[in-house]
Amino acid sequence: MVRRTSVLAATLTAFLAVLPAATTATAAPARPLARASVDSALGSARGTVAVVVVRRPGTGYAAERAVRRLGGTPTKSLGLINGFAATIRADRIRALATSGAVASISLDRRLTVQGGAAKGPAPVESVYAKATRADWVQHAGYRGAGVTVALVDTGIADLPDLAGRVMPVSTGLLGLQTAPCVNLSGEADCGDSYGHGTFLAGLIAGNGAASNGKYAGVAPAARLVSIKVAGRDGAADVSNVIAAIQWAVSFREKYGIKVLNLSLGTDSTQSYTVDPLNYAVERAWDAGIAVVVSASNRGPAHGTISKPGDDPLVLTVGAVDDRGTASLSDDQLPNFSSRGPTAADGLAKPDVVAPGGHLVSLSAPGSALAQQFPTTMAAPYRRGSGTSMATAVVSGTIALMLSAQPTLAPDRVKFALSASARDVASDDRMAVGNGMVDVAGAFFAPAGLANQGVPRSNGLGSLDASRGSVRVQTDDPLHTVVGGMLTAQLLLWNPVAYTSTEWTGANWYASGFAGANWYGANWYGANWYGANWYGANWYGTVDGANWYGANWYGANWYGAWE
Repeated sequence: MVRRTSVLAATLTAFLAVLPAATTATAAPARPLARASVDSALGSARGTVAVVVVRRPGTGYAAERAVRRLGGTPTKSLGLINGFAATIRADRIRALATSGAVASISLDRRLTVQGGAAKGPAPVESVYAKATRADWVQHAGYRGAGVTVALVDTGIADLPDLAGRVMPVSTGLLGLQTAPCVNLSGEADCGDSYGHGTFLAGLIAGNGAASNGKYAGVAPAARLVSIKVAGRDGAADVSNVIAAIQWAVSFREKYGIKVLNLSLGTDSTQSYTVDPLNYAVERAWDAGIAVVVSASNRGPAHGTISKPGDDPLVLTVGAVDDRGTASLSDDQLPNFSSRGPTAADGLAKPDVVAPGGHLVSLSAPGSALAQQFPTTMAAPYRRGSGTSMATAVVSGTIALMLSAQPTLAPDRVKFALSASARDVASDDRMAVGNGMVDVAGAFFAPAGLANQGVPRSNGLGSLDASRGSVRVQTDDPLHTVVGGMLTAQLLLWNPVAYTSTEWTGANWYASGFAGANWYGANWYGANWYGANWYGANWYGTVDGANWYGANWYGANWYGAWE
């Protein structure tokens, strides 16, 4: 209601602005229109050129209208960057840059993938199962059977490598219908139209059916529950993620959920002790679910760990590049992997690292990532890099541990993985934590439990502060920008009810999360400026010459694509 009022006020203000001024009024001087940033390569361009245009915040589709008015043609929507591709005469670029609706104009270049030139050597592929010694545990007969990993992400595509192991979930209060996912995205189906979740699902639990086992994941017998929080644009609000975590806790026993993968985050600097997203992951942890969270791709600076990876309870994962060898002696620390300490509370993070460079996994057919960043690999596979991928590897290793020892508590899992981790890539504790995950060694870790005496979050802090610098705009009739106390369902946030009720199936169905529509969303504010793509929300890059190791400040889905 608060947002609708502000939209109405803004509309009324705009209406009054076009009325004739009173005869006694003095006209205010006109503000000069903001000029867009223009790629220097366009300065020497001639004729018609292909460009990428990023919209200025709050201007809607005025940039497209400006292109058409100048005789150009918008050719493709680029929701990932709140922009679009277009063709336009080079001599009209200056006029477009001063239209007031455009943040930046860049030459539409073809990206070069590292090692992917037609005549060059094949790119190195990670051997993550060997580097983490997951292959030792697999050979001992433990492959993740009996363990369910909940994947809070962009959905999972229906592919042979995952057939029969993405669990159907009951829908509706009586559970009389089933669906392939818990759908909180606003899209009509459970498919992965963005492409991030399917890649991670393959790393966690793919069985390599389409590659004769060559590209199997870490725990090829584990089950998955897909909790879809974003659609084709990759946009999700913090409230979507909180609802997803609450669902996982509420139905953990019904679906056997023992691991929760969160390859996402925000650049919020609110203390974990009050933050509602931190509160959610702590509820999951205390309910017996091992929560595995990406450090983020905002490195190499210190103090760049994302939320909820800043929480002391969860297992926060950074990335290393294993260089295609099982030996750790040649491993490198990529610039993109975020470093501690945590911004608000000064905590040491990440806890561990895992391979996060050049991993091969599943590509969702027709997804935004598959279309915008095509691969040279045979379907259904592609390569990718990022702390998203490293996090999925660790989720898979935990599934192996729990298939062998089902009663392990999250505190024991975290302690064993931290205590058995091997030195790798750097002696900076804030970059690599305790070191490379060694799942075989974790079985022989000394006695002990993590997180003893750690204060918990009260969850009563600001929902808006938990979002950090990024916002989404829903596809409701008013195109509301979600902020303040508003959730992605356009309902007011109730922190008391959120923190005071038991998280059970019955309470989930009675909650506000289940009682109203989830809207689709787009990124709002044109935050993806220039080379750093500031404000991105799924920590992704193309693993290529121009993109690998980029800063990607503020992103939320930590992955890269080759």
